[in-house]
Amino acid sequence: MASNAEAAYERLKETEGNDEGHGEWFAVTQELVDQFADATHDHQFIHVDPDRAAPIFGGTIAHGFLTLSMLTHLAGSIRPTGGGDGPLTGLMMGMNYGFDKVRFVSPVKTGSRIRAHSVVKAVELKGNSIQVTKTYTVEIEGEEKPALVADWLTRLMFS
Repeated sequence: MASNAEAAYERLKETEGNDEGHGEWFAVTQELVDQFADATHDHQFIHVDPDRAAPIFGGTIAHGFLTLSMLTHLAGSIRPTGGGDGPLTGLMMGMNYGFDKVRFVSPVKTGSRIRAHSVVKAVELKGNSIQVTKTYTVEIEGEEKPALVADWLTRLMFS
């Protein structure tokens, strides 16, 4: 008899390569950028001083790490369709395992809206857990280039 992890792996492996779609748009406000600057003690003028940032970016921009940290929220609004749907027997928890790659492609101007797009890159059985790697692209509304592209690893732990 297959373990819970092995049975789940068989289901999830079928999702490899699936385009999970887009999440909802999210507004990046100056208030959010200022709060992030306060939390991280990163008050570089390009983030918090619209007048000084204007000649460079036309105004302030979000911190790259703010955009990255928003992935938890942005990914939560993606509703994948097909394959691997429904509860996985014996799933105890999922946990953030880190990133294989993160690239900050374009600055996010304060006042713009961003959303995430997800593709299942890899599904790997790791003993009694499954590692799922998804490539997230954070898009900027009205812009050709994305804000960032990241390969995010999640571990699903089974009983």
